[in-house]
Amino acid sequence: MEIWKRNLYICCLASFIVSAGMSQMAPILPLYIAELGVADSGDVARWAGIVFGCNFISLAVFSPIWGKLADRYGRKPMILRASGWLGLIMIGMSFAQSVWHLVVLRLLQGCLSGFQAAVVPLIAQETPREHSGWAMGMFFTAQVTGGLLGPLIGGMISELIGIRHSFLLMGSLCLLGFLALTQVRETRRTAAAGTPAGLRDVFSALPHRRAVVGLFLTTLVLHFSLTCIQPILTVYVSELAPDTEHLAVISGAVFSSAGFASMLTASRLGHISDRIGAQNVLTACLLLAGLVSIPQGLVTAPWQLALLRFLHGIAIAGLMPSVNSLIRQLTPPDCLGQIYGFNQSAQFIGMFSGAFFGGHLAAVFGIRQMFFAVALLLLIDAAWCRRTEKTE
Repeated sequence: MEIWKRNLYICCLASFIVSAGMSQMAPILPLYIAELGVADSGDVARWAGIVFGCNFISLAVFSPIWGKLADRYGRKPMILRASGWLGLIMIGMSFAQSVWHLVVLRLLQGCLSGFQAAVVPLIAQETPREHSGWAMGMFFTAQVTGGLLGPLIGGMISELIGIRHSFLLMGSLCLLGFLALTQVRETRRTAAAGTPAGLRDVFSALPHRRAVVGLFLTTLVLHFSLTCIQPILTVYVSELAPDTEHLAVISGAVFSSAGFASMLTASRLGHISDRIGAQNVLTACLLLAGLVSIPQGLVTAPWQLALLRFLHGIAIAGLMPSVNSLIRQLTPPDCLGQIYGFNQSAQFIGMFSGAFFGGHLAAVFGIRQMFFAVALLLLIDAAWCRRTEKTE
């Protein structure tokens, strides 16, 4: 087997393990916070948001730093550092005695982790340019599949072995991913002397600065649009079916429909981007995501919303692999890790701001209006990407 394919399969396996382990946290985190002594339900929700969100802040700050070190010292050491540290932090969370311990550990996790930001540059670096779209699609599929199965697995395991032991198991899974990644072979190394020294040098070395900054903006808009909608989906479903006795099941189906669509179509869209160009796939998927967001604000039944979220998931499946593929094409090898780090920062800023502002905006303007706002953002971004393509 070719080395780049072997690396890709190992990274996909590790990404699945890490994504499954990390996504297990979502359904059990509020229960763990209550177990640590926070009694009021409002305080539990508030602390759950703080614990879950503070990780994004430190990740946004430190991702470009680790990306720069990856350019200088190699991708593999950064991958091992991120996956090993993530496992240790998750094990440490199983021994927390107060909610403040969780906050500190999550902040430390973001400072020294950043697994996805470390793996993507290595896949981009090792994969032949003509197969980069397919490779990014495969990696995205593994990531989404782990994220879908994780909450289900986490809920079952927490009932069987308890919440503390669930965190211990998550950390152990991440360390298994670390062991798998030790078998990755990095064949292309950039000389340290050729690495740009500072931020100004990095961007001055980019032959297509405007296009790269546009990709950062696309990443931010995409993740803002996702995270400002996801927390309020259950409330929206309850408005569409107020008399249902199976709200959790219906909401889960609506929520997961986009993920299943992404899992099924990501690698296929990657193949298409290798044939017709990642820029064309990116623009088309932004347009599709914007257009299907409009009727989501007009539906009258949960099944209609689930169908539209499925179509939305197809669009999402083409976006992040296309962005990563384009960054690989537009960025010189000696600063690839740092540019991916900035893109990762844009992702975390979008996730944090979407989660923070989404609920407040929905309370002020209404849930249906949020879908129209998301559609407007995505369509504007599609027009921007099309214009950038013509001017570059």
